Amino acid sequence: MKRLALLLVVLLAPLLRLGAQVEVEVVLDQEHFLSGEDLTAAVRITNRSGQTLHLGGEEDWLTFACESRDGRGIVGKNSEPSVLGPFTLETSKVATRRVELLPHLDLARPGRYSLTASVRIKEWDQTLTTKPKSFDIINGAKLWAQDFGVPAAATTNQSPEVRKYTLEQANYLRTQLRLYFRLTDAEGGRVMKVFSLGPMVSFGIPEQQLDTASNLHVLYQNGARSFSYTVINPDGEILIRQTHDYASTRPKLQLGENGQLAVVGGTRRRTSEDLPGPTKPEAEVTPKSP
Repeated sequence: MKRLALLLVVLLAPLLRLGAQVEVEVVLDQEHFLSGEDLTAAVRITNRSGQTLHLGGEEDWLTFACESRDGRGIVGKNSEPSVLGPFTLETSKVATRRVELLPHLDLARPGRYSLTASVRIKEWDQTLTTKPKSFDIINGAKLWAQDFGVPAAATTNQSPEVRKYTLEQANYLRTQLRLYFRLTDAEGGRVMKVFSLGPMVSFGIPEQQLDTASNLHVLYQNGARSFSYTVINPDGEILIRQTHDYASTRPKLQLGENGQLAVVGGTRRRTSEDLPGPTKPEAEVTPKSP
């Protein structure tokens, strides 16, 4: 028995030394994800080996494994994410590679999961695996949904493609509600975009309307006296994001005389999160003397 333990120590010693010289960690932007929401893993590699590492030159230099914590075992893969892209990592430096995993892992079912990443260092013929990172896939409560036709070019004679906007509410922190946007086909089977619009108050009811270009306008309360206003196009891209405060009147959506939707009432407050962002004034040019 002692000989077996000694043999294991001898076999593991190089790997333990490597782990002390090179550290790998997998980081997620959040712990809770709505079903269909982008799940990006950031793999952080710290090099203290005293040597320059050459990574990213093979398709399998970085791999991921995901396991259900609810007794369903290893999560199936639809495909392998593309991680190819050679780079060098000098000693005493840190590199981070971000990889979008949602299209490649079968994470349709809500539940608790754990994710690990493995980094293969070819020149040392060694592989380092991160500690498991836990996260949850959750369902949201549907607040509103609307089918709409995608505007087509005036030259086409085909019937319009029909998609669906959905607003969902998720209480993933148990102390904070968040409002989510979901874009799917008309049947809801093909998910095109899912993302959080931001925190919302429990007593607020979002306002939503579609304009003549099928853009979705959403106004909802996210604080005691603050409201968030977002405009999203039929491809799920955010065109406008603004903050409006309750002043003498409450902000609300209203159709103007020109047929355009806009926020009326309240007072707009400019923030660093605004879209489009503030435009920089052109630099003044002083003419040179002849």
